[in-house]
This record gives sequence, structure tokens and C-alpha cells, in this order.
Amino acid sequence: MAKPKSREATISLTDATSPAVTSALRTLSTEASGVEALAAALQSDLGPAFTRAIDTIREAKGRVIVTGLGKSGHIGRKIAATFASTGTPSFFVHAAEASHGDLGMITADDVILAISWSGEQPEMKNLITYAKRFRIALIAMTADGESTLGTAADIALTLPRAREACPHNLAPTTSSLMQLALGDALAIALLEGRGFTSVDFSVLHPGGKLGAMLKYVRDLMHAGPAIPLKPLGTRMSDALVEMSSKGFGCVGIVDAEGRIAGIVTDGDLRRHMRPDLMTALVDEVMTKSPKTIGPNLLASEALEILNSSKITALIVADARKPIGIVHLHDLLRAGVA
Repeated sequence: MAKPKSREATISLTDATSPAVTSALRTLSTEASGVEALAAALQSDLGPAFTRAIDTIREAKGRVIVTGLGKSGHIGRKIAATFASTGTPSFFVHAAEASHGDLGMITADDVILAISWSGEQPEMKNLITYAKRFRIALIAMTADGESTLGTAADIALTLPRAREACPHNLAPTTSSLMQLALGDALAIALLEGRGFTSVDFSVLHPGGKLGAMLKYVRDLMHAGPAIPLKPLGTRMSDALVEMSSKGFGCVGIVDAEGRIAGIVTDGDLRRHMRPDLMTALVDEVMTKSPKTIGPNLLASEALEILNSSKITALIVADARKPIGIVHLHDLLRAGVA
């Protein structure tokens, strides 16, 4: 029977000096250098072209049509998706398929963002001709501003030359990361320029954990008879019955006008434990002016408040009047955490 691997052998596989880790660190360092060169270029010659590209996209009546092929095409698909999810209508058209009918997807109101590291891919020729014929704004993202694509474009986003992480300087690695980073920079600049908020974001991301985090407290809270409430002057025995029957581990205390005046929690019970606790009034035991949240708060923000305050439930109030309650378990069931 084969002997089990020793602990020392297992550790050596993840040792920071292993060839695999050394290779990974070299790759990350090389790619980081490319992003640093891109940042430096934005502070120099690339900056004005970037600003013109933002203005052109913002002023367009149509969409951003991202195109490319090969690795640039894969990056283009992601950039188009990022644009669309952050409020800039966009979709991807494969540069080769464009010549076989997909040019019909592009209208005169659109802006084309063509991605090609060399700027000399022959598949781009018909797309360039189409853009010129119908006077469609063409933005090039290329490493060669003097290339066919770069000179044909209305705006050339010329990326700085950088060594690929591939030891042969061949496989698109650093270059792909730089294209992706510049695409993200365009998307975020457009997002910030139009004041795109988390509320806008929630409209475009209703699914998955992200969608859950962008739900509102009003979508998850318990309302009406489910809210554990008792008025000031209530005996603790009655408050405890209310707390136990509603199952939130707390009971809100309201004044004569129905405004939240305090809250009694399990912690309050422990802190005030004494023989006559059940005959005492809630006024003596409650935590005054408790933390509340509004119904229009995002669920993710409610979760942050619960975690930072080290509590499990929050009264939802409007003008200090309780209209609901949300529990940590509600957020967990909804997929927020």
C-alpha cells in the first residue's frame, strides 16, 4: 500500500519559493507593470483621447457597439457587459460576423468601440468602411495609433506597449489585461459622469446575490400584526408574551402618538434580571431611542447596520412610527449575506 504523503511534502507544494508560485508572481508583476504604464499614459497623451471618447459616448443617442476578435473579442464581450450593467446601453458584435450580416445591428446613432492590439486585423476593414459610410463614430482601442484601425478611427485610444507575461512575449496576457482595465475605466467614468446610483444599479441587477443585496428593506420586512409592539406603561409580563409570540427576540415600545420610544430585547432582560422583573413596567427596562431604519434603505445597508451594531433585528420606521421589522434571518434567506 502506498504511503500517505507527509505533511512536509504537502506544504512544499504551496511553498512561496516553488516554481509555480515564482511563475505566478512574475506574471502578476509583469501585468501590473502594464497597468501602471496605462495609468501613466492616461496622465499624458492618452488622457485627452480618453476624455473625447467619454464625451462621444455620452452624447450618442444610441448604444456602444463593442467589436473585436480573438482575445480582444473576449475582452470586448466583457467590456460591453460592464457598460450595459452600469447604465451605458451596449452589446458586442464579432468583427468577423459583422461582414456576414451583423453590420445590420449597428445604426447611425451608435458609437463603435473597436478593439485590436495591432490595429491591422483584416476583418476590421468592412466594419471601418461601414462606419465611414454611415458616419458612425468610431473609437479605436489599439497599441498602434498609426495602424489601419488607429488612423481610420475618429478617436484612437492608444495603449502603451508592454511586455506580455508569456515568457515568449507572445500569448496575449498583459495586453488583454490593459484592454480590460481601460474598458473598465471608460465604464466607470461614464457611470460617475451620469450620477448612476446604487438604486439604478438595482434595476439592472435583480438576480443572484447581487440582486438580493440591492433589494429594499420594504421588500423584506414584516409588517402589520407581525410587528412586536407594546405601549409605554405595559407590564414586562405582557411584553414578554408579545416578544415570545412574534419570535424576533425583541418588542418595540411606542408612546401615545404611536412613535417608537424604546425597545426591549433579550439583552435588556438579562441586564435587568431580578425577582420583580415581570411586574415592572417596560419603561424601566427598555433601551430608549433605539436604532431604526427606513423602508427605502437597501438590504445590504441594513445588513451592515446589524453587523456593526451586533444586533439581530431592526425596527423599520417612517417619521419615528414603526411600520415593520427586519431580522438578520430575513436577510440570510433572501441571499443578502
